[in-house]
Amino acid sequence: MTENAIGEGLERRKLLKLLLSGPLLLTTSSLHAQTAPAPARVFGSDAGMILNTIKPEKTADFEIVIERLKAALSASTDPVRKQQAAGWKVFKALEPGGNNTVLYVFWINPAVKGADYTVSKILYEAFPNDVPDLYQKFSGAYAGGQTMVNLQLLSAMAPSAV
Repeated sequence: MTENAIGEGLERRKLLKLLLSGPLLLTTSSLHAQTAPAPARVFGSDAGMILNTIKPEKTADFEIVIERLKAALSASTDPVRKQQAAGWKVFKALEPGGNNTVLYVFWINPAVKGADYTVSKILYEAFPNDVPDLYQKFSGAYAGGQTMVNLQLLSAMAPSAV
């Protein structure tokens, strides 16, 4: 392998990492892809939710990515990723959302404070070669963005066991 080929390979990996760190922004005038830094999906509270509004015709793609995310978390040897997996559940709303979208809720309880829940980063750690396809499925499934909600417990309705 030539030095130039090695450098090109490194540049492709850097570009892939950059693409995975944020959403693609397309301008209608130029149709050139530019990346914008995405905020990390980090909770500073005891529990949280991430709301995902998905196109109805793309639910299968989204669910494929969720299964790969589950596999990535299960296979991880990182103790933080193990903690994240223990408190992370994914729900699908039975009722249609606005514009007939499908709502998926990432319910995270307990949240691992300070841990990054960015799906693309977790997938990249486990499946770096599969990420371009997975990212295309994941980002292409969204009818809107993600809404992240940090939650603070106000009241527990069940009496505490004494």
